[in-house]
Parts: sequence; C-alpha cells; structure tokens
Amino acid sequence: MNLASQSGEAGAGQLLFANFNQDITEVKRASRAAGLGRRAVVWSLAVGSKSGYKFFSLSSVDKLEQIYECTDTEDVCIVERLFSSSLVAIVSLKAPRKLKVCHFKKGTEICNYSYSNTILAVKLNRQRLIVCLEESLYIHNIRDMKVLHTIRETPPNPAGLCALSINNDNCYLAYPGSATIGEVQVFDTINLRAANMIPAHDSPLAALAFDASGTKLATASEKGTVIRVFSIPEGQKLFEFRRGVKRCVSICSLAFSMDGMFLSASSNTETVHIFKLETVKEKPPEEPTTWTGYFGKVLMASTSYLPSQVTEMFNQGRAFATVRLPFCGHKNICSLATIQKIPRLLVGASDGYLYMYNLDPQEGGECALMKQHRLDGSLETANEILDSASHDCPLVTQTYGAAAAKGTYVPSSPTRLAYTDDLGAVGGACLEDEASALRLDEDSEHPPMILRTD
Repeated sequence: MNLASQSGEAGAGQLLFANFNQDITEVKRASRAAGLGRRAVVWSLAVGSKSGYKFFSLSSVDKLEQIYECTDTEDVCIVERLFSSSLVAIVSLKAPRKLKVCHFKKGTEICNYSYSNTILAVKLNRQRLIVCLEESLYIHNIRDMKVLHTIRETPPNPAGLCALSINNDNCYLAYPGSATIGEVQVFDTINLRAANMIPAHDSPLAALAFDASGTKLATASEKGTVIRVFSIPEGQKLFEFRRGVKRCVSICSLAFSMDGMFLSASSNTETVHIFKLETVKEKPPEEPTTWTGYFGKVLMASTSYLPSQVTEMFNQGRAFATVRLPFCGHKNICSLATIQKIPRLLVGASDGYLYMYNLDPQEGGECALMKQHRLDGSLETANEILDSASHDCPLVTQTYGAAAAKGTYVPSSPTRLAYTDDLGAVGGACLEDEASALRLDEDSEHPPMILRTD
C-alpha cells in the first residue's frame, strides 16, 4: 500500500510503498510419486522508496534476508511482485501514469503501458493484472499484458482502493461502488462481468481484503468501528466485528490468515486488532433456576425492543487478540503469516520498520513483540525502537497520488514502436517477443513457481 503522505512525501523511513506477498507453492520430493507433494507458503515483502525498491524474504524472525535491490528507478510509489516469481510491476512518482512490467532477475523490462491519469494501485495474480485509476479500472491478461476489459466511470476513488483475489478459481475484483456510502462492487475478472453489489456500510469504504480462497471479503468503512466479512460472490454477511466505540479511526489495512481463520485490522492508532472467524454453536435454551438467571433472560428478551443499532452491538464479535505498536499516526500495512511454524502478525510502517509479533491461536490476548527490522537492512533492538518511538498520535489523512515531477525512464535496449490499445491504455517498449513473453509456466523464467527438493 501507499505509505507516503498526501503530498507524496515519504515518512521518516523514506518509504513510499510496502506490500506483503504470500505464495502457495507445491514442494515435490523425488521419493514421492509424481503429482504428489506438500504445499508450502512463501512469504516476502516488497518495499518502494525514494532510492528504488527492494524485496525481502520473510522465512525467519531473527534475520531479514534481502532478495533483491534496484536503484535504477527512483521514487518508486508502487512495486507489486507476482507471488514469488521474477515478474514485477513498477510505478514511480516521476512517471505516475506509466506502468512498467519487468523481469527483475534478468534486469530487463518486458513492457510498459501509459494511462490517462495517475496510477493509484496495481494488483496481480496468475490470471490478471489490474490497474486502478481514480475513475476507471483496467483488466489485463497477465500472460500477454493485453487489455481485456475496462471498467469506466467508476465513482471517484482517490485512494485507489481495490482488492484482487489470489485464487485462480475465484478470481474476483472488489472496488467501491459509491463515493458516499459503503457499497462494494464485485467483478468476475475471468468471465469479465459484474458478479454482485454488496451494501456493506453506511459510510464510504476505507479497506477491502479477500481471503486466500477468494470466497470471503472483509470490509471496513471510513468510520473504522465495524469490520464485516461477506461470502463471495453471494454477498451474504458472515461475520461482524467491532473494533471500538470510543472514536472513529482510519483503517489502514485488513488481512486474512492463509487458513481464513483470523482477520487483522490496522489503523492510524497504536492498536492492531485480530479477530477470530468462528461460528458460535447455538445451545438449546435452558430454563433459569436462579434469580440472576431470570434477570439475564429478561435482559436478553428486552433487546428485541431496542433500536436495531443497539441490538447489532450485542451481536458483534470483539477482538480475539491485539497488538500494541510502539507508534501511532504512521501509515502501515499488516499481514498474518506463519513463520518458522508459529503464527505471526507482521506490520510494515512508514517509519521504515518491520515489526514482528507472536500470535497465540488458542488463547489470543495481547501479542508479544518479537523483533523489529529496519527496512534498510540494519537492525535495532526493541529498547532502542521503543525509546525513540513518538507518543504524539496525530490522525492520518487519506492518501492520494502526488503531482508528477518531470523526467521519465528510457530503456537502453531497442524497442518497437508504441501502440494504442482500443480500451484506452497506451502500450509500448515491449522488449520480449510476444510469443515468449510472460511464460509463467517456465520455472527458468519465473522461479520458483514450483519448488523441487531432493
């Protein structure tokens, strides 16, 4: 997500963008029969900054391993990696309307597209690449980057809010259906048709997130007090959680765990809430035998006479676990990952740090801070970070793309002439032959789509 301020300036850690990446891979062993194997999840972190972009492996808590660093492109405000492959989509503040798709291990640019307005978000999976502008969405086929469909005249979406499922079978796109209320439009990116419209909140949307299966969608509004989870594509409300009642906050991010059992919500406050998605089994009513039992029965019966808003509060779930961050007011993104066989909550913030917490999946409660890593590669102890953390907690405003500076990147390799797509995107500088571009099934082109170990 975009971590820059509204003016486009980086935070104290010089970060403009950060995003967690989860990839389910098949690990095959020679001793097993063909086609059999175990599934593994590979976690990584992409970071864009004033000086370029980096990728980090998240396989260990104690060590933050840098996979790759690029300093050729400055002011990287969007950097999205295709799972654990070598394909990366890049947007810079110097050319905010231009999308570059690169093979970072080869150091080559595959193609680029220019759009009519500032690119606010890019989402991709193994089927589709989505480019979000303020009032339109472009759907590309990721195998040849052709524009398949354009969703035009969407309600104003200055934050570039959208979500794309990572599941190939449930390849849905979610985006705001209104600028004044919390409607969610769900679009089927495979069949290129609208799937549903979900009236999720009374206030405009602030955050969206799919689970790994693409069958659940979490939503939050600008008020930030209630988090809801809906079934996809039906749009049935499955869960409703209350983050708080004391104050309205700006929700920064929502994230499901890989198994879909937990949902995290971070905001501009110092608290991250983790909710457990479990259905409480209803017990048959028992006849009360004590005075307090009769009183409780009368109290529950009286809720039917209360306003619907009050009754809903009785039925809303509360946080299963919480995290106390050593800061507030910084834009951040959270993720629920399993690292070294232990559930963790990860938070990347605009102060330039990655925070790692342990989550107890049985007891919940307050999560323990295990490690902090500077995203420039150096390390600091917990005490140093806690001592230096600011206790001043200003509210964070919504993000919008900064004004573009002059200058653009010109690839050194020979390119073919640019062309204009019928659906509005302008493409050019394709440096790979169309027949061989984006060979996602080739391990040598985009490793490690399949991992093999002896």
